[in-house]
Amino acid sequence: MSKAYQVVGIGNAVSDVITTSSDEFLAEHWVEKGIMQLVDQTRAEALFAAMDSRTDAPGGSVANTIAGLGSLGLRTAFIGRVADDDLGLSYALAMHTEGTDFPNSPVRNADLPTSRSMIFVSPDGERSMNTYLGISSELGPEDVPDSVLADCEILFLEGYLFDKAPGKEAFRKAASLARQSGARAGISLSDPFCVDRHRDDFRALVCGPLDFFLCNEDELKSLYRTDDLAQALKMGVTDCDLVVCTRSAQGVSICKGDERWDVPVIPVIPVDATGAGDQFAAGFLYGVVQGFDFPTCGKIGGIAAGEVISHIGPRPASSIAEILRKQGII
Repeated sequence: MSKAYQVVGIGNAVSDVITTSSDEFLAEHWVEKGIMQLVDQTRAEALFAAMDSRTDAPGGSVANTIAGLGSLGLRTAFIGRVADDDLGLSYALAMHTEGTDFPNSPVRNADLPTSRSMIFVSPDGERSMNTYLGISSELGPEDVPDSVLADCEILFLEGYLFDKAPGKEAFRKAASLARQSGARAGISLSDPFCVDRHRDDFRALVCGPLDFFLCNEDELKSLYRTDDLAQALKMGVTDCDLVVCTRSAQGVSICKGDERWDVPVIPVIPVDATGAGDQFAAGFLYGVVQGFDFPTCGKIGGIAAGEVISHIGPRPASSIAEILRKQGII
């Protein structure tokens, strides 16, 4: 009997609030161009108020992965925490509209507002992101519905949520429930600085209840404190059954047991690199769900990442499924 969800993700529910702006606007409002900065609530409210003709869309790293999987036709759910303010209600509605179940009701009378990333797009295409984590970073074990985890095939966790103790407890609970139900569980390491902050906890997680982890080369080397990729991969598969390491233009290295596959990617000149790792994960996990071999999973991940960096925005703008059909993969 098939399960209700093929992939369930847990991560930061961040609403992307986007507007166009001049370089003069950025200078006037002390926005550093072309990077992502974390901001506090006061700064977030000031920038939000200063945005002209803004649009919002559901975002967050694993949420973007889940949206990519949904666009490929998989049955998905995303577990995240939003407030019952305008952005939170819009976030929940948009996830449902896109075909992803969002089982967590917006929190009423919340102390913190919905998380948001104020994104200013300059005339030259640069995106300057100012992210306020808000209520999403408060996600805890009480936000993880047992029924959802008991009815999924793959659980995918977001490393960013490891910054607070409730997030760690939520992950441990979710991974345990997934394992009890026979699901596979994995994590995206998210960011080298995130790995630096939580190295011991990440090691314990990948050694314990997780079946796989996705990372880029910098994150993997940080996790194992080595500059030698081959050594880091070897240490990774000693800890965990499956390691998937993206290497930008060098493709992806996938290790399971004593086997290693190095999968090339077709080079793409990036218009906007936002979401490349998120959509690689979507393509790779889609391949896993469909039962493809690992080199093919890596190839699909590379195709999905290549599509998303060819335009502005962290989610697919054209049908990945159609691209895969044209290449004879599906």
